[in-house]
Amino acid sequence: MTRLLGVDLGERRIGIAVGDTDAGIATPLTTLRRGASPLADATLIGALAEENHADAIVVGLPLHANGDEGVQAVATRTWLDAVAPSLTIPVLLRDERLSSHVAEQRIGPMKRGRSGGPPSRAQRDAYRARVDREAAAVILQDELDARRRLATSPSNTDDRTMETNR
Repeated sequence: MTRLLGVDLGERRIGIAVGDTDAGIATPLTTLRRGASPLADATLIGALAEENHADAIVVGLPLHANGDEGVQAVATRTWLDAVAPSLTIPVLLRDERLSSHVAEQRIGPMKRGRSGGPPSRAQRDAYRARVDREAAAVILQDELDARRRLATSPSNTDDRTMETNR
């Protein structure tokens, strides 16, 4: 069994999910507030990886619909270059196109505020945090499914796993 930690990196938050290759199911775990530095993020993620006995970390790489890398993908790679040396387990990049969209579809629309008015700031923040950890589960589930396909059909390759950084 291989335990994996999924990461959906955002500008303010980091969605985290956990899963293993035996069960083949990714589960949203938590949402972290981004630290003051990548080292602070690495410390939090490393602790979660250790606590959950993770063997590897899968970070979503936000590509454009046509597969090109934009500003967010470059920012993710830069963050990962700073974080990966502090982690003791391998880190993979995984194409995360549409993960947040799928996550929003899974959890449904944001709830309205009191008396049907607009949601409060706390409601919006809680919803966004839930979307982030659900998006991490989408990314991780994609990785688990790809590994299952590879295990059952060795000639099948999946080009959505981008690279190993460690």
